Amino acid sequence: MIIRTGTRNFHRGSFLCSFGLILLWAGLVVCSAQGAHAAEYFDRYGLIPDSPALDLGVQPLGYPSGVISTVIRHDRILQQSLAKLGQPLTTHAFRRGADMVALLGERRLEAGLLGDMPTILAASTGSVLIVGLVKQTSTAIVAKGETRVAGLRGKRMGYIELSSAHYTLLQGLASAGLQAGEVKFVPLQIDEMPDALERGDIDAFAGWEPAPSIALKKDVRNHIVFRGQSSDYFVIESTFATRNPEAARVLVAGFLRAIEWLRRSQQNLEKAAAWAMAEGAAFSGRLPSSSASQIAAITRREILDIPSAPAIVFSTGATPLKSEFQFLSKLGKISPGARWEKLENAFSYDGLARVMADPGKYQIRAYDYAD
Repeated sequence: MIIRTGTRNFHRGSFLCSFGLILLWAGLVVCSAQGAHAAEYFDRYGLIPDSPALDLGVQPLGYPSGVISTVIRHDRILQQSLAKLGQPLTTHAFRRGADMVALLGERRLEAGLLGDMPTILAASTGSVLIVGLVKQTSTAIVAKGETRVAGLRGKRMGYIELSSAHYTLLQGLASAGLQAGEVKFVPLQIDEMPDALERGDIDAFAGWEPAPSIALKKDVRNHIVFRGQSSDYFVIESTFATRNPEAARVLVAGFLRAIEWLRRSQQNLEKAAAWAMAEGAAFSGRLPSSSASQIAAITRREILDIPSAPAIVFSTGATPLKSEFQFLSKLGKISPGARWEKLENAFSYDGLARVMADPGKYQIRAYDYAD
């Protein structure tokens, strides 16, 4: 899906005025997808292996991932540079990172923004290389009327399978000595969780921002009962980086430039947050539950205020995600063909370092974003 949204002089009021048209458009798309193949909404994107376009998977319903990806989409420098290389940029919206894993493995996507669990699934089979950090934060289990994970035995848990929050949920249950079979899992989209908890459709959920904050504001009975560390990554499909190394580095430059542009001013950040709100609404067909200022605050806290980002810092020589890989392997969540050595090797991609070493060539300090 290519989401085009003009946002000049964007304010919440103007957003609400135009939302009816967005909702109608989104509803028609969703109905069409359900009629064709509801389980695989992304089939309609028509993705094929090694297409002339550079196909980028994004998650407009999560922040700061959706903020970074919308800035990348608005980047005229990136679009022009890729067009000269014969690889025009096309973006496709996904409900969750796990939906991109198979498409990356089949070379139907060239890149994507993924949470830590989908990154593990893709990188441990050799499908992707890891470019840099998109988010570093915590995900949370939010429960109504409970203050301990142990109190969730027999309760209904909203979750997103194979997501960062799914890993947090598994960690939380294990910390309380609960087995997965002792709770009832209810699949939901991230933007559905706070309302589902409010209606009583579920008793708790595991999710990332802004869902936990929204839920806490809705009802004083809602509590965070467990937090787990979470990270998102920008990844590139392995063979694409080998076949088209320059196009891969140009895309990496767009990723780096997006984060640097967001850091330059609060005005840039709030503009990007407004873009992200519009894209998320167009994709989900729902009014955003967060304001542009709230989305901007999440983005600042979870990526922009991390000094090294998007570069990944290896603490005391340890490779990120190893403990998570081991935990998921123990639970049987990793495919038989997955290997830690492949995941470790995915972190050795030098595209970000090479772009940063040649700022003039890759125009990482030049900014031209379409409104």
